[in-house]
Amino acid sequence: MRRIAQVRQRHGIDRVIAHLQACLRAGDPLPDLEALAAIAHQSPFHFHRLYRALTGETPGRTVARLRLLQALQLLGQADSRVTEVALNVGYESPQALARACRQALDATPSSLREDPGLRSHWQQRLALPAGDHADGTVPLQVTVTTLEPFDVVALRTQGAFDDLDQAFGEIFTWAAEQGWAEQLQQLIGIARTDHRDAPAQECVFDCAMGFGRTPQALPTPLRALTLGGGTYAVLRHVGSYAGLEAATDALLRDWLPDSGHTLRDAELYYHYLDDPEEVPDAILRADICVPVG
Repeated sequence: MRRIAQVRQRHGIDRVIAHLQACLRAGDPLPDLEALAAIAHQSPFHFHRLYRALTGETPGRTVARLRLLQALQLLGQADSRVTEVALNVGYESPQALARACRQALDATPSSLREDPGLRSHWQQRLALPAGDHADGTVPLQVTVTTLEPFDVVALRTQGAFDDLDQAFGEIFTWAAEQGWAEQLQQLIGIARTDHRDAPAQECVFDCAMGFGRTPQALPTPLRALTLGGGTYAVLRHVGSYAGLEAATDALLRDWLPDSGHTLRDAELYYHYLDDPEEVPDAILRADICVPVG
């Protein structure tokens, strides 16, 4: 058994995948994220992030993968009909199954039914989580340290990852009006959704700045957050800030399982050390701060 499969098993992720597969076969309602976390015996606080790190896909994409796999198995049966297969595995129509096959497999249900070799190829690919097809990893240099709590002024934004500068600018404008701009100490980001998995217009991100003091009576939509306080695993990321979530996956997948630490129910955040407007993408630095116990 490959190491990543052992890690998934140890963290209960395989139980989640098996449960989702059983629900699809029985036509039962799919459990929500909190129920999936309970099946894995994990806290729901970081479950979605941990699940993606260990599988390379979201629970929703696991369901889509397993539904396609089930469809391929049925298409391989004698006298199978595309319409019956589509409805049996939970697609609303044969057209919905056809769209899923085109998007994920670059093939039609009819061609998959008629070509055993093509069908077998995709069955082998779909039998494993997306993360099992990834290349090997480079050892990570992670530091475990105690971080003192600090207060930040935060602004929640929704939209494209590349448009975060505007939110940081709004916080900085407010800080300048308060005479705090010269006291800027931390530039922080908290990803509420993964920009790799959600459409740009649905991405939610908290932009934050710390000024070494506790903000009072903030105007809406600004709000105060307290971060830090406790033990953190810190990984220095060098490169485009768009790669921070993939680097976080690597920390959770490749370092955490054998570290002797577990995740705490506290915010995971990014501490930006460079300004993208002044430093080239290739050498941008940020610390990924993961709460552990």
